[in-house]
Amino acid sequence: MRTSARNHFAGHIADVKSGSINDEVILRTDDGLDVVAIITLRSAASLGLVRNSAAFALVKASSVLVLVDFDSHKISARNCIAGTVSAIVKGAVNAEVEISVPQGAKITSIITNESVDRLGLAAGKPATAVFKASSVIVGVE
Repeated sequence: MRTSARNHFAGHIADVKSGSINDEVILRTDDGLDVVAIITLRSAASLGLVRNSAAFALVKASSVLVLVDFDSHKISARNCIAGTVSAIVKGAVNAEVEISVPQGAKITSIITNESVDRLGLAAGKPATAVFKASSVIVGVE
């Protein structure tokens, strides 16, 4: 499958917590990273999402925030993934920042060049990728 989303996580469903309208879905990637998604109950049912079923998660790079000196207990976003900046490509206004995480995944964010400079981002420096569970798209093959 090819998509325009820069962040594609393949794995299986580790858990589904059903609500009256939305379900919380935890996708565990093949390398052990957990990605939390909030999708409608109807979508979870139509995709056949049950524990251990194969699935993937997509997150647009523009939905990923980059933080430094971060305490994950003080933010409402469910996906706070610490890693190391592995690449930065600056454009005229925005930069593509790639964060490598210990589980092996790479997460790409698009942020302004001003933010890269203000945060002191550079290859090899620690950073945390943050995205809301509602920004995650879940799919099946």
